[in-house]
Amino acid sequence: MAHALRLAARGLYTAHPNPRVGCVIVQGGEIVGEGWHQRTGEAHAEIHALNEAGERARGATAYVTLEPCCHHGRTPPCTEALIQAGVARVVTAMLDPNPKVAGHGLQQLSAAGISVEHGLMQAEAEKLNRGFVTRMQSGRPFVRVKLAMTLDGRTAAADGESRWISGEAARADVQRLRAESGAILTGINTVLHDDPLLTVRLPELDEAEGKPPLRVVLDSRLRFPPNARMLTRPGHTLVITGALGMVEKNHLAAAEVITLAGPKGKVDLYAALHHLSARHEINDVLVEAGPVLSGALVEAQLVDEFIIYLAPALLGDNARGLLHLPALQHLAQRVALDILDLRAIGRDWRITAKPLYT
Repeated sequence: MAHALRLAARGLYTAHPNPRVGCVIVQGGEIVGEGWHQRTGEAHAEIHALNEAGERARGATAYVTLEPCCHHGRTPPCTEALIQAGVARVVTAMLDPNPKVAGHGLQQLSAAGISVEHGLMQAEAEKLNRGFVTRMQSGRPFVRVKLAMTLDGRTAAADGESRWISGEAARADVQRLRAESGAILTGINTVLHDDPLLTVRLPELDEAEGKPPLRVVLDSRLRFPPNARMLTRPGHTLVITGALGMVEKNHLAAAEVITLAGPKGKVDLYAALHHLSARHEINDVLVEAGPVLSGALVEAQLVDEFIIYLAPALLGDNARGLLHLPALQHLAQRVALDILDLRAIGRDWRITAKPLYT
């Protein structure tokens, strides 16, 4: 199963919106077939493994990181392929959270006389697909907020300059985070100030290998400039405004514009995330925004994870802070964090933390 999980991780940048899945077929203590799901619409991991195993799949055990699908989607059911191949036993790490499967895949296999088990290395499998799990269970993507700050908690100098707080190694690490994500979310102030590309630039990832992340900009009053650099790059740009009537005045021919109005003319954050899930099948959102939008997501308890790059530098009292959280006035209101990982990335430190909301 550990080998199947390593295979599944090969689809880290390319499998979404589908889950990352690996499969290993074992006959007589020997691996006779293996595979992983590479791209949506292409063969699932089980099919690749069965094709490699051929006749040796009969009477074998299949180790799959996710419960085999049992419905017709973009591809036929994997349960039927496993049954037809004569596999004797199927061991899965986790059940599929998709309501179309959700245990029915193992039930079909069991009804066909195949021995089934699940739960082996379940935590590792769920971590690999936490975005898919979150989307299936809550109807919104897994939200990861990326921040870069100095040792005194500052994200930009007093004049607003922020390039570059973190070092080259940390910036390369962010490219990998982008590649893992179905969408990159930012705010209009970041667009107006930095004019970011929000593209994936990884030497090991050819542009044709993975679909570019959806670029999403929250822009309450539709101030998005029509000459923004991101509009010149491949991929789709979605601008979400909060003011009614703005879409009719849309001046952006190169971007999709929708209205999801919240209080006081702002964008409804809940609706925006649910739209990304339902309309665009986004599993993972990487937020690269300023302190106002990042703080608003924290206040709404919509942040699932922080990735914070800590640079060995100081910017002083007049520099800009990490998060805008005006609602937090007392110590008892603080948002506690569970530190999941801490490691050096070049000269910086990367902190991975989970908010512990009350």
